[in-house]
Amino acid sequence: MKINRKLLADWDRRYLWHPFTQMREWERGVPLIIERGQGPYLFDSDGTRYLDGVSSIWVNIHGHRHRTLDRALTRQLGRVAHSTLLGLSNPPAIRLARELIRIAPRGLTRVFFSDDGSTAVEVALKMALQYWQQCGRRAGRKRTFVHLELSYHGDTLGAVSVGGVPLFHERFKPLLFPSLSVPAPYCYRCPVKLKYPSCALACLAPLEQVLKRRQRDIAGLIIEPLVQAAAGMITAPRGYLAAVRELCTRYDVLLIADEVATGFGRTGRMFACQHEGVTPDLMAISKGLTGGYLPLAATLTTEAVYRAFLGEYADWKTFCHGHSYTGNPLGCAVALANLEVFRRARTMVKLRPKITALARFLRPFAQLPCVGEVRQRGFMVGIELVQDRRTKAPYPPEDRVGHRVAMEARRRGLLIRPLGNVVVLMPPLAARIGELRRMTALLYESIRSVTRADRGA
Repeated sequence: MKINRKLLADWDRRYLWHPFTQMREWERGVPLIIERGQGPYLFDSDGTRYLDGVSSIWVNIHGHRHRTLDRALTRQLGRVAHSTLLGLSNPPAIRLARELIRIAPRGLTRVFFSDDGSTAVEVALKMALQYWQQCGRRAGRKRTFVHLELSYHGDTLGAVSVGGVPLFHERFKPLLFPSLSVPAPYCYRCPVKLKYPSCALACLAPLEQVLKRRQRDIAGLIIEPLVQAAAGMITAPRGYLAAVRELCTRYDVLLIADEVATGFGRTGRMFACQHEGVTPDLMAISKGLTGGYLPLAATLTTEAVYRAFLGEYADWKTFCHGHSYTGNPLGCAVALANLEVFRRARTMVKLRPKITALARFLRPFAQLPCVGEVRQRGFMVGIELVQDRRTKAPYPPEDRVGHRVAMEARRRGLLIRPLGNVVVLMPPLAARIGELRRMTALLYESIRSVTRADRGA
């Protein structure tokens, strides 16, 4: 039965509670209702077409309604939609685990499935804690975690405990476990007031001090490799990640790589860690794992971590963690098809000229008087808007400049979602050069239109 758009909009305002949304404001507006997609485009209930400029919140890889992914999902539905991985197994989960290890950073050998990025991080934190309890070393009570300032690793309580975005996390402090934070490698707003590369990565010094002083009680350090995504697409300087790996090894701390946003080609390599030849001790993945089709996540780890959990039943070394939909056959089947498309379409090879073209299309943004910095790593782009370029003074939050740019872009046919004053562009990897040119042109005009009005031009 076809339900008319007005009735759907009324039901939305009456029954739905949207994430990261001030619902009083939402109830005053008219919701944009997406009915279908094709390639890099989404279509609303009026039939209006939009370019999907954020890959449906960073998950879509090969475009909407990809035939290979559609077929894989339909084929698996003809067998079984779900069966538990607790005490049983299924072919798609087994095959996917093998394929993930084949493409992961060398040295990762085991896969633990869960539901989304936040749960993959929770798994990694719990594995790290239990590992130190069971590895047989007498290194102290290692149960503390280190994270970067401004970090975001998800919305469940463990992930929030190692997060550093005050707006998202501050009010939940009474529920959180304590963790340690160190300065982020935010070159545009350098925490130690230096310039790269003459700084010689001085922002690593506070991290080393913490690891050296607290190594007996630090279980792990969690990091988004190369790009702190939700922090505003903050890109780490070259060599930072490799240096973090070396410090973790030196001070006997597990390195947890949160590749939820950066994985599956977003940075120009399958995983961001591979840019600097880094193998983490644990790696959380999700978002692009199924090509944007279904919720699925995984935590990958090394054989050394895995073997610390082996023992007889009475040893009680079992990892007591699991989800109802762990290793869901539908999700795993479409994830396998996603990896098949990567191979057959030579996605990573074809991405290289598109990354170069995207960088070229972004150059004019730096000339806009309101743009403080344009940050790009592969297909991950953040454009930081500032009120004053000389002082780097940000726009006041109540001005909602990023939000207004997003609304203007929507009016022009481009869907994006900002992070405060940082305008984010993260196209599907399948977007063609002409579509990238169109996205950046629409975004440029949207920023210019909104900020020109603010300046009274």
